[in-house]
Parts: sequence; C-alpha cells; structure tokens
Amino acid sequence: MNKNVVKTDKAPQAIGPYSQAIEVNGMVFTSGVVPIDPATGNVVEGDIKVQATRVFDSMKALLEAAGSGCEDVVKTTVFIKDMNDFAALNEIYARYFTGAFPARSCVEVARLPKDVLIEMEAIALKK
Repeated sequence: MNKNVVKTDKAPQAIGPYSQAIEVNGMVFTSGVVPIDPATGNVVEGDIKVQATRVFDSMKALLEAAGSGCEDVVKTTVFIKDMNDFAALNEIYARYFTGAFPARSCVEVARLPKDVLIEMEAIALKK
C-alpha cells in the first residue's frame, strides 16, 4: 500500500499535526478545509456564501494537486455553524458539484476552528 501526502499552496496549510490530504490506492482523503485565504493565511470574512466559496475553491485546488477533481468526489462531509445557512450552502455547493452529486452529510456544529462558518472534507477517486 502506497500512502502519499498531498500538499498544495493553493489551499490552507495544515494548522496542526495532519496532512492536507492523503492519497492511497487510488483514493484521495482530504482533511477538513476551512475558509482561510491560502495567500494570506487569514480567515475570509463574510457570510456563508463567501466562506463556502473559499472552502470549495481550496478543495478544488487540493483535489487537483492529488490528481483528482470535484467530478471525482464520492463523499463529502460538511460542518456548518448554523443550519439556517443550509439553502445558501446548497446554492454554492451546486456550482462545484454537478451531475452525479457525491454522497454527503451536513451537520450543524457548536464551533469550528478559528470560529469559521463552514468546514468540509471529501473522499475522491484519483483519475
């Protein structure tokens, strides 16, 4: 079994002892991605649509660094601060995931790292 660390400067750097993503046996497993601007290292200020767009842009870049893409995602887990943001989240989500949508779990949580509004992780096939 080959386990490869995936790293890109186009997504937020790990803020703890973990990898941005791991590729193993043709599968890509990402860590949770939060709305941090990879260029500045700062949380993107704004509502759920602004923060979700940053998360999905970073996720797309991370998947591409792993030799995958949004169209190859089979499962996502989305953590949001407020379930009232669910409809707005879906609007942004549908811009990145089209066709055969991945399976998904979405849960409201009490608090996320750096007090952001959203965090997402994904499992994808490598091309």
